[in-house]
Amino acid sequence: MTRSKGSTAYIGGVGLTPFGRLEGLDTLDLMSWAANECLSDAGLTRVEIDGLVTGYSTTMPHLMLATLFSEHFGLDPSYCNGLALGGATGCGAIMLGKLLVESGQCENVLVVAGENRLSSKGGRDSAVQTLAQVGHADFEVPYGCTIPGYYGLLASEYADRHGIQEEDLAEVAVHMRGNAARREGAHLRTPVTIEDVMASKPIATPLKLLDCCPISDGAAAVLLTSSPAQIRIAGAGQAHRHQHVSSIGSIDETGAAASAGRAFAQAGRTVDDINVLGIYDSFTITLTMLLEEIGFSARGRTGVDLREGRFDVLRGGRPLNGHGGLLSYGHSGVAGGMAHFVEVVGNLRGDRNSDAGKSGFVHADGGVLSSHVSIVLEAE
Repeated sequence: MTRSKGSTAYIGGVGLTPFGRLEGLDTLDLMSWAANECLSDAGLTRVEIDGLVTGYSTTMPHLMLATLFSEHFGLDPSYCNGLALGGATGCGAIMLGKLLVESGQCENVLVVAGENRLSSKGGRDSAVQTLAQVGHADFEVPYGCTIPGYYGLLASEYADRHGIQEEDLAEVAVHMRGNAARREGAHLRTPVTIEDVMASKPIATPLKLLDCCPISDGAAAVLLTSSPAQIRIAGAGQAHRHQHVSSIGSIDETGAAASAGRAFAQAGRTVDDINVLGIYDSFTITLTMLLEEIGFSARGRTGVDLREGRFDVLRGGRPLNGHGGLLSYGHSGVAGGMAHFVEVVGNLRGDRNSDAGKSGFVHADGGVLSSHVSIVLEAE
């Protein structure tokens, strides 16, 4: 292939499977499903793919998942890599694909991830055990803290600092379920009320069952290309200020704003320019803290903004996680975060909402608000 330096990275295609219980499909099967959907959307064949970036899989913890999938799917890339940034992996892989295209290293980079966390024998327990290791090996993990436990601690402090009520967090869960109810393929589609969320099983105070995302099977794929297309990546940024909860300097400055600021600066955009949002929501407190740190809501105002319809497309608001997010479309590891990206692309292309506008923003975090990756998308 002829490569040229200084290419713009466009989104050639996207692919997304349903999320939920997908019996009989392992990691490679699910990744292949999403990759096929993506190539079909892009109008490309496998021989045209010269770059491959994958995430990790807790149900297939292979040392070389990227080359394993390359062989399985029948690719012959000149560049191949696998990343691991927790929940930020998908957006991190897309950012790497952007750099590969812009540098002229590759013309068509396939980013793909997926796993069968729900249906795999022992998959859910394995995922919980793996995720718990984001905690400090000496000062956190030995005391039995879980991922919900870490976020519960953050929720308690953040709520106390900014006057957030548990009902405000419940608004996030209700919003996501309402979006998922309108989206075929979502894991959880039955609408819920504030009362339902408040009455659900306590998990890690103040978080309850419906404040937490489900564990799902599923996969997602994105094709980045140097060939002009309707959507381009205008900016991307990262921030990595801590790994462990015990090392967070300030819960108001976790790195989300720094990451977003770098992406906005590269794109020449601000918060006010963005028309559609795809922001990580592993827990209701996750989305609350990210929205407010980046500046899409004021401190302590996310619940109020949701009640007032600021993020409800049916009420004229700015679309937010229109597929239902991790909380309702589902969470299948790396692909869970990538689904936000696919959703925003669909909005900007007019697949979801013809009035979505021209600019989109996607943000993902890994660990416990540890690694942040932000991407700004523009419709040409």
